[in-house]
Amino acid sequence: MYEAKDEEATKKFAFLLGQAAKAGDVVVLTGDLGAGKTTFSKGIAEGLGITQMIKSPTYTIIREYTQGRLPFYHMDVYRITTGFDDLGLDDYFEGDGLTVVEWGNQLGEWLPEDYLEVIIKKDPNDVAKRIIALAPHGEKGSALSAKLMKAWSEN
Repeated sequence: MYEAKDEEATKKFAFLLGQAAKAGDVVVLTGDLGAGKTTFSKGIAEGLGITQMIKSPTYTIIREYTQGRLPFYHMDVYRITTGFDDLGLDDYFEGDGLTVVEWGNQLGEWLPEDYLEVIIKKDPNDVAKRIIALAPHGEKGSALSAKLMKAWSEN
């Protein structure tokens, strides 16, 4: 578990995740509205070397950024309740980039077996603070989690 005292600390942790990621990694961001999922995504993008402004894909569902170290596939499935098979998710999950899915816990059976879930919660006593937990699923999720925690301990 990691406690981020403010938005910058959240982005720093996410930055390290972006640096640790490799092609084919999948990250699922879980948290209430306003928890900081898009802020976390911005930090990941910076860690990948992406300088383009990162926008929430709430209405576009998927945004692709290709100018970093790896392609960054940023998804938000909050508004989708059916039709996941029409999105071509496997192409992203098994592709050459890092896939980050906000509200990914809603995908259910459409989630890959291997992913790292990042759970972001607001601290009830401090509006700026976030509690971040990692829940790796599968071998690749565990490997990414271990790389991230190693990088964090070295910083």
